[in-house]
Amino acid sequence: MTEATTEFFPGFGGAQLALHRLGQGRPVVLLHGLFSSAEVNWIKFGTAARLAEEGFECLMPDLRVHGKSAAPHEPEAYPQDVLVRDLEALVAHLGLADFDLVGFSLGSRTSARAVVAGLKPRRLVLGGMGLEGLAGWARRQDFFIDVIDRFGTIRPGDPAYLSQQFLKSMGVDREAARLLLGTMADTDPAELGAISMPTLVLCGDKDDDNGSAQRLAEVLPDASLVLIPGTHMSSVTVPEMGREIAAFLSR
Repeated sequence: MTEATTEFFPGFGGAQLALHRLGQGRPVVLLHGLFSSAEVNWIKFGTAARLAEEGFECLMPDLRVHGKSAAPHEPEAYPQDVLVRDLEALVAHLGLADFDLVGFSLGSRTSARAVVAGLKPRRLVLGGMGLEGLAGWARRQDFFIDVIDRFGTIRPGDPAYLSQQFLKSMGVDREAARLLLGTMADTDPAELGAISMPTLVLCGDKDDDNGSAQRLAEVLPDASLVLIPGTHMSSVTVPEMGREIAAFLSR
């Protein structure tokens, strides 16, 4: 298996965003989670390699403010749903007409909102996401803003400690991250009817960080729920992640 290659494309406002590619075949766009990167969520633990082996071309952007992508500090670089705009820019840049879309956590949120806004992947995977993570995002947003505001002072035992340590290990630009968090709005469950394509809700069996995955699967028009081992942080590290995504997209 060849290693992933990296290139750059212009996102909203011309921001230079990194795109990692692996494999050849049917295109699948994979969006990583908050404070993470394509490398950590998709490449490091073999999920992208598994998909490439199954005949997919993995297209893995680093979201704005993450990984190797730009992290501007100007407020005008962060309109409402800027990550959806960046995804739309990627699809247009690559000329994608027939593709699959996979998200994890923030990537799932972005994917769902992009479909509600009119994006039409053939199949959709929402990983690490429950209904409340879409409909009740404001609570999670407040949690992460608190992590940023108290960064460096949060001690072990505090519910925010692990998020602080992950933020630190990933070297995220906290000023830009705070601006990005302000671009994300709640999604009315009534809007989820627009997600009409076959959808896999894929979640760790000990992951309730974003609410109930089962409730999310129940409100979507054509969804199935699969649980894999792990918590929100560990589920991206297990081979079942790549195996279940590949099986669903290969149908």
